[in-house]
Amino acid sequence: MSSNAALDKSKAFAVRIVHLYRNLGEDKKEFVLSKQLLRSGTSIGANVKEAQRAQSKKDFITKMNIASKEASETEYWTELLYETGYLSQAEFQSIHDDCSEIIRLLVSIVKTSQNNLALSTKHKTPNARFLMLNAK
Repeated sequence: MSSNAALDKSKAFAVRIVHLYRNLGEDKKEFVLSKQLLRSGTSIGANVKEAQRAQSKKDFITKMNIASKEASETEYWTELLYETGYLSQAEFQSIHDDCSEIIRLLVSIVKTSQNNLALSTKHKTPNARFLMLNAK
């Protein structure tokens, strides 16, 4: 999968999180845990979007790693909301499945990017300045 798939999925997920946050506040009067869920759940897509404009391959990997960590945090908040009775089994399973899919996708992108970076740095020829300095 590409990082564009990650962007599309994480944005659609963020929209679901915003709706869930609104529902938890209006219908169940839950504001503390849901605020944490809103922050982490929308942060996933923001970090993926930011990674699209990364300054380097390492920067891209860092931002995608942050997105992955935010997704893991989001998974935690959904589990907590379920275990405390704020989410039904169906609500939890649906959001949890989406979150797990995003985590798998992000982990895969990070691993592939790290491998590609390692390969590209391993096969790089030294730059001309380095060659000139060592030729003396």
